[in-house]
Amino acid sequence: MREKTPKVVVTFETTTDAIVFESESKADPEALPGRIIPVPSEISAGCGLSWCADEQYRETLLESIESKGLAFEGVYGVCMY
Repeated sequence: MREKTPKVVVTFETTTDAIVFESESKADPEALPGRIIPVPSEISAGCGLSWCADEQYRETLLESIESKGLAFEGVYGVCMY
């Protein structure tokens, strides 16, 4: 049986922000690890899309978001499958 693991989830106000974020991740996958997912039910947020990565990448992800000036709504810690 699978176990839930800690994830970092980044939410967005608009779908455009999510798509720009995804485009940046393809250009630099080491700086922006993870993938686009629907916003988990534990979180109530903007456009319905979020970015999910393993919790171990939280600092790398946040530093990259800041250095690239990417738009986002919030950053959350969630246990997910």
